[in-house]
Amino acid sequence: MAYLKCQDEVYEAANESDTVPFSWTKVILKLVVQTILNIPYHVVDFIKAYIWSPKKNIKGHVVLVSGGANGLGRALCLRFAREGCAVAVVDVDQNGATRTVNEIRQLGVKAEAFQVDVSDVRSVRKLRKDVERSLGPVQILVNNAALLSFASINQGSDDEVQKLINVNLSSHFWMIRQFLPGMQQRKEGHIVAISSVLGIVPNFRTIAYSATKFGIRGMMASLSDELYFSGFGDKVFTTCVYPDLIATRKELIQTVNKMGLSTQVLSPEHAANLVVDGVLRNKTDIILASFPIRKFIKLSEFCSSRMRRIYTSCICTHPNE
Repeated sequence: MAYLKCQDEVYEAANESDTVPFSWTKVILKLVVQTILNIPYHVVDFIKAYIWSPKKNIKGHVVLVSGGANGLGRALCLRFAREGCAVAVVDVDQNGATRTVNEIRQLGVKAEAFQVDVSDVRSVRKLRKDVERSLGPVQILVNNAALLSFASINQGSDDEVQKLINVNLSSHFWMIRQFLPGMQQRKEGHIVAISSVLGIVPNFRTIAYSATKFGIRGMMASLSDELYFSGFGDKVFTTCVYPDLIATRKELIQTVNKMGLSTQVLSPEHAANLVVDGVLRNKTDIILASFPIRKFIKLSEFCSSRMRRIYTSCICTHPNE
């Protein structure tokens, strides 16, 4: 089904005869039958999630990491390189991307730097062709590029808000639309999206940022289901990563300290190790946070807004600054 459009800008309302009769009996019967038939798969899923899961071999694969010049992106590039992967380092920071490439090459694997604004769809189209020409088809796509923002709804210019949305969310669409068809054709691939714990639990003064990270969460969950129901569930995998606080930019840490935020800070290298390990085990979701934060996130969907705000006030001592 394509995107729905109004014919000649005329809205045609649905009527009762257009709807299909609904039956709870049929739904419950199908649910029971499918649950019973899938018991062996439930057991396997439980073992992989909580006991042991094998690691896949990605040596020789081509990995593309957006935002790969600095911070978590750079750490991911180096970690994938240690797995024997060729790495396409994509960033608007050409000098930073080149530095990352030089570090990767010292590990004895191929790497190329690409100066690209991933929020621009035309540039992303060209990027796919350039990467395939230089390194080969991309087998692991890591959408990591993002802009940080601590702002209320009326703070920042219109252009700044739009740029944040374009980089943090729209770029995921453009990258996946370019690289997914090749993965499906080859029947092999993995798509990784870096979201945030703020894509699960919202917080004050992160409205635009949280909106984009919630968008990534919904996008990746929907994509995972679409791949499954299209017959690619065991061929093209997805992983959505939800980091808490990672020590990347000095300005970020200073802002967090000013807010009085009390939380565990991960190093980019430690975070990258956890992400790549999750990719090797085909994990669908990875939460990079301390044990209390992870448990709060799990319970957040069942908490009231008041309970969530009480928790926020406990970990942030200066919410009004």
